[in-house]
Amino acid sequence: MATSGTGTGSRDPSGGPGEDPRREVEETLRRCVERRCAQAGSLDAVFGAQPAAALADLVLRGGRRTRGAFLWWGWRAAGGDLCGPAAADVLRTAAALELLQACALVHDDVMDDSALRRGRPSLHADFARRHRQEGMRGSPEAYGRAVAVLVGDLALVWADDLFAEALPGGPVRHAAEEVWRAMRAEMVAGQFLDLHVQAAGGASPAAALRVARLKSALYTVERPLHLGAVLAGGDDRTVGALRSAGRRAGLAFQLRDDLLDLFGDPERTGKPAGGDVREGKITYPVALALARADACGDDRARAVLRESLGDRSLTPRELARFRDVLTALGVPAAVEERIGRLARSARRRLADACDEPPVLRGLADLVRETAGEAGSGGAGEWG
Repeated sequence: MATSGTGTGSRDPSGGPGEDPRREVEETLRRCVERRCAQAGSLDAVFGAQPAAALADLVLRGGRRTRGAFLWWGWRAAGGDLCGPAAADVLRTAAALELLQACALVHDDVMDDSALRRGRPSLHADFARRHRQEGMRGSPEAYGRAVAVLVGDLALVWADDLFAEALPGGPVRHAAEEVWRAMRAEMVAGQFLDLHVQAAGGASPAAALRVARLKSALYTVERPLHLGAVLAGGDDRTVGALRSAGRRAGLAFQLRDDLLDLFGDPERTGKPAGGDVREGKITYPVALALARADACGDDRARAVLRESLGDRSLTPRELARFRDVLTALGVPAAVEERIGRLARSARRRLADACDEPPVLRGLADLVRETAGEAGSGGAGEWG
C-alpha cells in the first residue's frame, strides 16, 4: 500500500503505489489479538494461558486472510482512499472478519470431530490431550469439546468487539452493522443446513449448492466485498456489482474446497483427505455423483458412494475407490468446469464495479486464487 501518515501502507519497489492488504491485515490482527490476550490474562491467569492463548495460536499460525483481503478490495473498489485515515479502521474490520472465521473453524471442528486443523491437532483434540496428560477428572473428550466451544465463543466476542470499535459513525455505521448481522446469521444457517442434510442422508446437487453458499461462500467473498463497499459509502450500482461478483467467486471457492477435500494433498491442505466423506457430508461433488449414478442406473457406483459416506474407518484404499467412482462419473471434470465458469463470470462483473486498473487487478487476482485456478497458488488450506 502507498505510504501514508496512518502507518498502514508500504511502497512498491518500482516507486509507484503498491498494496499488500493481507500483510497489513496480519499485522493488525496480531496487535488486536495480543491486546485481547492481555485482557484475558488480567481476568484469570489460567483463562489467559489456555483458552485465550489457544485461540491466539490458531488465529495467528495460518490462514490466507482471504476474507480480510476481499473486504479491503471491496472498500478500494467503492472509492476507499488507501492514504486516508479510514484505512486503519478498515484493516481492523478485516481483522474482525478473521476472528469470525476462527469462531466458525473451531465450532466446525467440534461438530465434525475433526482431528486436525492447519496441520496440528484441532482445539478440542488438544484440550482432551491436556486433560489426560494432567490427570484431570471426568471425560477428556467431553472436556475438550466444551473448552473448544468456549474458545469459539471467545473468538466471536473478540470479533464483535473489534468490529464495533472500528466502525465510523452515522449512516455508514448502520449500513455496516446490517451487513455484519446478516453475515453472522447466514453462517449459522449454513452450518445447521450442513448438519441437517448430513443427518437426513440425502441432498440434490441444487440443495448441496445452497448449503455451500450459506455455509461459506457468502461470508468468504460476497459479504466481505459488500461490507468493504458499504464502509466506503459505495453507491447501489457498485455494491450490486461487487456482490454479484462475490456470489460467483464465493461458490467457486467452496467447490474448490470440496474438491481439495477429496483429491487434495494433506501436506498442503493441513487436514486429512476425505474428511467430508468420512463425516458423511453430501457436498456438491458427492451429490452430483449420486445423481449421475441414479440417472445411468449404475448400481455399483451407487453402492460404493453410499457405503463410503459416513464410514469413519474408511481406509486410503477405500477412499481411492470412492475417488475412482467420482472420476468415472465425470464429476471432477464437471466441477472444475463449473468453477471456471463461475470465476470468469465473477471477473466480468468486477469491471462493472470499478474502472481503476490496480484495484481491478487486485480483485481479479484474488478471485483467481480463491477459485484455485492454475498458476494462482491457491490450492492450499482455505481456513
